[in-house]
Amino acid sequence: MNKGIYSRLSIMMFLQFFVWGAWFVTLGTYLNASGFAGSDIGLAYLTNNIGAIIAPFFVGMIADRFFASEKVAGVMHLTGAVVLYYVSGLTGVWPILLGLLVYNACYMSTLGLVNSISFAQMEHPDSQFPGVRVWGTIGWIVAGLGISLVLAPRVGNVEASNVPMIMAAACSALLGFYCFSLPSTPPAGKGEKVTLGDILGVEALALFKDRSFAVFAFASLLISIPLAFYYGFTNLFLNELGMEGAAGKMSMGQMSEVVFMVAMPFFFKRLGVKWMLLVGMLAWVLRYGFFAYGSMDLFGLLYLGILLHGICYDFFFVTGQIYVDRKAGVEIRASAQGLIALLTYGVGMAIGSYLAGQVVEMYVIEGGHDWQTIWMIPCVFTAVVALLFALVFRDTSVDDSQSDPAPE
Repeated sequence: MNKGIYSRLSIMMFLQFFVWGAWFVTLGTYLNASGFAGSDIGLAYLTNNIGAIIAPFFVGMIADRFFASEKVAGVMHLTGAVVLYYVSGLTGVWPILLGLLVYNACYMSTLGLVNSISFAQMEHPDSQFPGVRVWGTIGWIVAGLGISLVLAPRVGNVEASNVPMIMAAACSALLGFYCFSLPSTPPAGKGEKVTLGDILGVEALALFKDRSFAVFAFASLLISIPLAFYYGFTNLFLNELGMEGAAGKMSMGQMSEVVFMVAMPFFFKRLGVKWMLLVGMLAWVLRYGFFAYGSMDLFGLLYLGILLHGICYDFFFVTGQIYVDRKAGVEIRASAQGLIALLTYGVGMAIGSYLAGQVVEMYVIEGGHDWQTIWMIPCVFTAVVALLFALVFRDTSVDDSQSDPAPE
């Protein structure tokens, strides 16, 4: 892969995650200021998870068979730009929820497409893809910093406004046009019959005969439930505490993600799969504990909770991808990864988004929310999952099979 292709793919990945980070982080704060109840905010984030469930059907049964990936991505981003801009001007609960559902169906479909475009241009994806993908994380960071450092001085209470959503729509339009300039990526499955079973990863269900894989898959689904509390309500939580530039400060979590991504091979050799996964779970327990007892008087706990994102995400979710890659044979590897993604980003986080909204609505108090009680619920839930995982998961074969993983 030459430098020109690397630069073009990196710009694509930067814009892809800039768009997501621009509207997703502050959505809860904006909807709360617009009069949404906690359960309604949970439903708003649920539309993102439904989009993740819909996306494999769209990409697998349409995009992979009939159209070039860069053209489909371009159309989806341009359509998404129009929809998101329209949603930014709506006021009713159900119009906004339906608009977000349409937008997320468009956006979540493009996540797989930009990966396909990248992989098609790479001779050695294992070593080259991380260098491109990291620009997506940088894009998310820049979006958060842009809201706090560029927009906030110019727009009063910007995180409670629709301005971040408008910024995301504008960037989505830019990315949509940019996609048409990307290298051609013809449909991978042109002329092939693709079944519903292929999309759902049915072939990978055979892996559930392995007790350790089944435990891992079930734990992945469960751990994704409390994850939704963080994505849906951390920005609202920090704003209610009075933290200035909360969106920008939350981007420190993605900064730590970059650091721990680079350090993963070092830890993997010393800890192995089970302890990497377990440390990732325990980091979630600590994060929610820090949030429960943090305040502007104990702001250090809040920052520690944010900075733990690198361990929370990389040690569990990226390690999980590596685990699945090692457990699955070449012929079902893609199906296995798709199945785990469906269980986590789809089903698990969908359940979590709904439950988080219900919990936040239950603990409304005068002037805000009882955040200590709210955060202790996912804290305890995650601790129970981690304990059960530690007691039940047994699989040393993956540690013995390879000793130098390449995070993806």
